[in-house]
Formats: sequence, C-alpha cells, structure tokens
Amino acid sequence: MIAVLGLVVGVVVGLVVRPVVPTAVEPYLPIAVVAALDAVFGGLRAMLDGIFDDKVFVVSFLSNVVVAALIVFLGDKLGVGAQLSTGVVVVLGIRIFSNAAAIRRHVFRA
Repeated sequence: MIAVLGLVVGVVVGLVVRPVVPTAVEPYLPIAVVAALDAVFGGLRAMLDGIFDDKVFVVSFLSNVVVAALIVFLGDKLGVGAQLSTGVVVVLGIRIFSNAAAIRRHVFRA
C-alpha cells in the first residue's frame, strides 16, 4: 500500500510542479524509463514467484538505469547513439515482454 501511495504522490507532484528536464539529459530519459520498467516488471514477476528481495530489486532498478544510460552516453560519444539507444530499447523490451508473459501465466494460470 505504501508503494501505491508513493506512486500517487509522485504523479501528483510531477503534474503540479511540472519539472523541466535539462536538454543535456533529455536523450537518456526514455532509456532510463524503459530500464526502470524492466526492473519493475522483473520485481513483480519475482514477487509472484515468491523470490522477491527488496535489496535485489533496488540494486537491479538503479543498476539497470545507470547501465542503460551509460551505454547510450558511450554511443553518443562514439557517434552511434541512436543505434545503441535502439539496441537498449529492444533488449529491455524483450525482457519486459518476457516478464509480462510470465506474470500473465502466473495470474491467469495459462
């Protein structure tokens, strides 16, 4: 329940404050969101499987975001930022859909 309340408060604060993302960080934000979603879906799957560990979740969440952003940053410096961004989104997207399928199978027993 605390997590849901935190989510609601975060969304409301974001809508009221309307934070501005610096242009230097703008290319990394979508990648960070996809990496965070991957960690969330992985955490939900682990919870349904009965193996959830909050420390592992936090480390996974932060490391996914940092590693994905670093890969895109490195790609920008090498001049292939768009290609690496696409690669990161594809890999994390595959993981998200894999976790979503496992969650679906667990919830609907199908």
